[in-house]
Amino acid sequence: MNLLQNRFEIDAVSASAYQQNGYALIRHLATPQEITHYRPLILNAVKRLNPEVKKLEDRDTYGKAFLQTMNLWEEDVQVREFTLAKKFASVAAQLMGVERVRLYHDQALFKEPGGGFTPWHQDQYYWPLATTHTITMWMPLINITTDMGMLTFAGGSHKDGLVKNLEISDESEMALDEHVAKKEYPVFMPDHMQAGDATFHAGMVLHKAPGNSSSVMREVMTIIYYADGAKVSKPINEWQEKDRQRWLQGQEIGSIAASALNPLL
Repeated sequence: MNLLQNRFEIDAVSASAYQQNGYALIRHLATPQEITHYRPLILNAVKRLNPEVKKLEDRDTYGKAFLQTMNLWEEDVQVREFTLAKKFASVAAQLMGVERVRLYHDQALFKEPGGGFTPWHQDQYYWPLATTHTITMWMPLINITTDMGMLTFAGGSHKDGLVKNLEISDESEMALDEHVAKKEYPVFMPDHMQAGDATFHAGMVLHKAPGNSSSVMREVMTIIYYADGAKVSKPINEWQEKDRQRWLQGQEIGSIAASALNPLL
């Protein structure tokens, strides 16, 4: 099946909203046919590859927030078609206003029934990339509502750069919640998302998600992109150094970020 290989053209309103707010909601990005085809492939890969063995109640705040399975495309040739899709990458490029994007990595973020909240954070805290042209696609594989852990954004917060050098934690929730209130960012949460809808958010935008109070697993697949030509920055924390070694395969600081794990999409 030749799915997901055609460009998806966004409208000027979505592009402008992303530049202003740091996020955009794109409805019907993946078709029902595409979701029907790829969802079971992603579910099978998550079941096979997810490393979590602790019970929910025995995990810390980060562990309770979601079941995280990273770089599925590297291990599963069928999921690779989804992660490397030109359809999704074209939207990322258009929203950021760049000609070409590379893959940083993918990750499935499944929030279990009863799963905890995801604290306020900025994704780019983890990324040793010397560019603000970074973006994450967040796509539910099933229809989701606000009680299942809907992603929530602080509009315009990406314009202030990295607020705190904090990993996702109780500490980041407290410090960044205070920052959001102080700056009076407008907070946005979609009231629903259908399978195949997607949000795209900038690496610097503050975002969080409530816990999953439903009886249904929140199934979400994410893909992170960055502008082609971005350079490797000097890590400012241990997580950026780990990312430099893993996702950028140890590329030298100051070099073009373009390892074998970062294909041009």
